[in-house]
This record gives sequence, C-alpha cells and structure tokens, in this order.
Amino acid sequence: MIDFSALEQYGSGKPTVLLDDEGNEWARFQTDRRDPVSLDKIPKNLVNALVAIEDWKFFDHCGLSFKGMLRAVIRNIASGAKVEGASTITQQLVRLLFFDAKKTFSRKIKEQVYTLLVERQFSKEQIIETYLNHVCFGRGVYGVQAACKRFWNKDVSQITLDQAAMLAGNVQRPEKFWPFDNPFSAKRRRDTVLFKMKNLGFITEKDYEFARSAPINVVETQNNNIAPYLKEHIRLFLEEIVGKEALYLGGLVVQTTLNRRVQELANKSFFENINILKNKISKDINGALLSVDVSTGQIKALIGGSDFVSSQFNRAFQARRQMGSIFKTILYAEAINSGITFADTQIDEPIELEDNGSIWSPKNANGYFDGKMTLALALSVSNNIIAVKTLLAIGADRVVNLAKKFNLSGQLNPYPSLALGCVDATLKESTAMFNVFANNGVYVEPYCIKWVKNSLGTKIFKNESDTSRRVLSSRTSGQVSKVLQLSFKRIKKNYPQLWPNCETISKTGTTNDSRVCWLIASTPTLTTGIYIGRDDNKPLGANIYPIRTAFPIWIGLNRELNFDNKKFSYDSSLKEICINSRTGQQTLNATDPDAITIFV
Repeated sequence: MIDFSALEQYGSGKPTVLLDDEGNEWARFQTDRRDPVSLDKIPKNLVNALVAIEDWKFFDHCGLSFKGMLRAVIRNIASGAKVEGASTITQQLVRLLFFDAKKTFSRKIKEQVYTLLVERQFSKEQIIETYLNHVCFGRGVYGVQAACKRFWNKDVSQITLDQAAMLAGNVQRPEKFWPFDNPFSAKRRRDTVLFKMKNLGFITEKDYEFARSAPINVVETQNNNIAPYLKEHIRLFLEEIVGKEALYLGGLVVQTTLNRRVQELANKSFFENINILKNKISKDINGALLSVDVSTGQIKALIGGSDFVSSQFNRAFQARRQMGSIFKTILYAEAINSGITFADTQIDEPIELEDNGSIWSPKNANGYFDGKMTLALALSVSNNIIAVKTLLAIGADRVVNLAKKFNLSGQLNPYPSLALGCVDATLKESTAMFNVFANNGVYVEPYCIKWVKNSLGTKIFKNESDTSRRVLSSRTSGQVSKVLQLSFKRIKKNYPQLWPNCETISKTGTTNDSRVCWLIASTPTLTTGIYIGRDDNKPLGANIYPIRTAFPIWIGLNRELNFDNKKFSYDSSLKEICINSRTGQQTLNATDPDAITIFV
C-alpha cells in the first residue's frame, strides 16, 4: 500500500534562524506551508493550467506517458543532450514522496513501478490534489495555499486566471521563475501556460488575451524583515555551503553581525530621504547604504536599494560606479608616503594635459580657479586641479600600487584622470577603503556572518579569515584623517542639525556629469558609506551634490546614536600644528579664518 501521509512529514524540519549582534532573532529561513486545501477549494483554472503545461493527458493515461517517453528519447538522441523530459504529474508526485534528486537507471525503474501503484490505488483527483498541496514553488514555499499567500497574500480560492497560470508555470523551475527576482521570466512562462490552455480549449481567445495583458503583481508579505538585502545575501551564501534542504529544514543558527538599532535608524533615514529625492529629482533615483564597525569590518546595517520587492539587485555589493573624489584620499596618502606634507602648496590654475591619448583640461566642480593653497585645503574642499598636479608630482604608478592594497577590483589606469577617481568600485569596496583612515591605517574586509551552527549545536562554519592588514603607516593614516576632519567640519557648519557627539571624518564624491553621489563618513566606531544614483547610470541632473542627496541620510542615522564623545586614536609621534591654509606658514592665530590644524 502507498501511504500519502509520508508527505505530511516532508518539509517539516526546523527553520534556520538569523541572530543579530545581541543574540536576538531578526529573520529566519523556513518552509512556508499552510493546511492543505481540498480540491473543491482549488480553482478549476489552476488544475487546467497545471495539466496544460505539465501533463495534458493526465486524466487519460495510466500514470506513464509511453508516447511522451519515446518522443523525449528521440529528441534527446537527435540533439545529443537532454532537451526534453517525459514526467507525468503522477511521476513528479512519486518523486516528491519516495525519491531524492539522485538519478540512476534503477531509480527510474522503481519510480515507474511506484507510479503505476499510485495510479491503481488513488483517483486522479486525489493525485492532483496531493500534488498541488505539496509541490515546491521555490524559497521554501510548499503547496498552492502557501504560494498564494506568499505571492499575493490571498487564499487560493481567490486567484485569477493569470495567477493560476503563473503558479502552474512556476513548478517546473521555481528559482528561474521566482516572480520577485525574475518577473520577466515568470510572465513569459505564464503566457506560455495560457497559450497551451487556449489551444487545449480550457479557455477562450478572449480569456487568453485578457489574462496575458495582466502584469505580474506579486506583493511582499514578509514585513518583519528589517534588512531584506542582507538576508538575501546571507541566503545565497548559505545555499552554497549547506544546500537548500539544510537551509530551510535543518534548524541552523546563524550568528550575524547586524545591529538592529543601527539598521532600523538607517532604514528610517534612508527611505524618508530617498522618497524626497525621488519626488524632487527623479523617480528613477536609487541608492544604497552600508555601515561597518571600524575595527572589525562587521556589517551593522545594509540597504541595497529603495524597493527590495521590485528589485533584489544589491547596489551596495553589485553596483559598480566611478569613485570620483573619494579616491583622492588614496592619492594624498601616497603623497604623504612620498615625503610631501599637507602644508605644501600648489597653484589652482588652468592646465592642459595628455590623458590616454587626448588633450584634457580638468576643471573644478565650481568652475573657478582659486590660486595658491595648501594640499590640506585642496583635499578638504576637493579641489581637482591640485589633485591632478599632486598625482603628476608623485607619479601615477605609485598611486596605482597603493590603491591595489585597498582591495579595489576596478581597472586602475595610470593616467592623470585617475586623480579624480576614474575607477569603478562598489559601495562595499569604497566603504572598506575609507574605513582604513578611521582604523589607523589597517584594512579590514566587511563581513556579515560570524558562525553557523547545526541543529546539534556544532559549528559548521566560522569566519576565521583574518582580513586585517596594514596598508598605511599610522602616521600617514593620521595625517590624512586629520584633514578629513576638516572636510567634515566644512560641511557641518552649513547644516544647523544635531550631530554625533564625537570626532568625525568624511569625504564626498561625484562625477563631472553627476551620475553618482557618494558620501563616506566615519566616527571612531562606525563607518557608513552612502551611494546615490540611477540604475541605468544616467546623469541625475544639474546642481546635484552629495551634501544635498547623501548627507541628510547620514545625519538621520548618526545623530540618534550615542558615541560617548569618542575620539580617533592617532600615532603618538604626530605633532599638531596650526597653519595658514593658503600659504602653509605656521600661525599662532587660530581664530584667523584661513587657519587650519594639521598633523606633521
């Protein structure tokens, strides 16, 4: 006797739980199942859709389609590869109930025997009801009731024809047709199902055209997920190391680095401000945020975009954009390594250079030239001309060699334009790069998982890779960091807002055509990078600057955090001096508007 009750145990394992840095659960991966629904509650359109796309002679055959198997063999032999299968719905149910994914000849024979036994013992209605209640729709979602709740937050009895066709089309390859990630593929597959239903006479031409015109309107119902992009990043990683079954059923415990308060504050500030930017600048504007612990690189907050439901593309890890002026921190660090000081001066003036085979005349963002100034002032106001002159003075190859130590994966061309950040990077790379100046010259790779335990409490994964390495001396790092405090203070005085009660360093960046706005800022404990741009990388418009786009997001996050008046740790050999920002001469008059403080 075949016992369908075995299916009730399928997928009934324990969920995988994600813990925040205080040991509290913030997300989980689990099978999403509801009580099975009887066939009379399942719309006829869904049954017809499944039969049309998976097994159109389901109600006529004995469980095996001999013509289908012969046709598949002929096609596969002709193509030299497996291009067509021949599984009936009953065979698929037998696999769910009795077999794993391992394919052997003996298993195939057993599967066919079991299929014939199931067909003899149960009615077609019982078979298809059981199948629809237990088939996987992807991401731990089993059964049509759970799928309808997951995709549309509705009961299966309420779904429309187009939704029934999407469900039926999904079961062949759930990951490929997962509608949240692949709406185009899901719609194309749905339309194929509708076409077959029309050809089999299950629906009329009018029904077909109407259903085909409907969009894939899936809705996100998991509102308790405070960091969906981080959760998805972790899901993909865990699938690689433990597999899907262990991920959804194995009762794993995952200790992540997420800090709930930082993430919640980041969410509030990011989404409030990104919606303002969408209304003021463009509805197509998007962005990302990444906050990491300064000394360890642990990811405390991550936002990969403005709408996870419509796009799972993680802009913090995957979007590559030109770094712009944030790259100047590396340039000036190498200048200090070369023996130049921030008290040295250059002339801000028009210049013409050969750059990658063409004549190039770099300009400043404000369109003006400002004459003589120190390198400290040049970095703090992000002057372009003096950055280029500094690159030429020390040699582009030296800057390229140092940049590689910061783990930047973009193409580093030793041209004069490198001084202005003509190199692509992700937000993760840029944030890790800038964090070096807050971390006393030490690079740490951002990460989000500390360890993973199985259901027995045994650690099966531990983040033991020591990514920390010194890329700058503490003296060089301290000198650059001191000037980056000036950069932050120049911006701060224009914004009468609440500020973090601690020292802060920052650098903004953009491109000449305003395609990207960057802001990266560090307190002694937290480095936060923010990226604002469009997914198609088109210009954002005129007069678009990071202090108007990214900076309000950073303020909203950090002003609510208590940093206990912390200060950065500097090399004890560094000496603080007050200089004139134009001439570089030391001054005792700290109240002079041109006076600034640097380390030497």
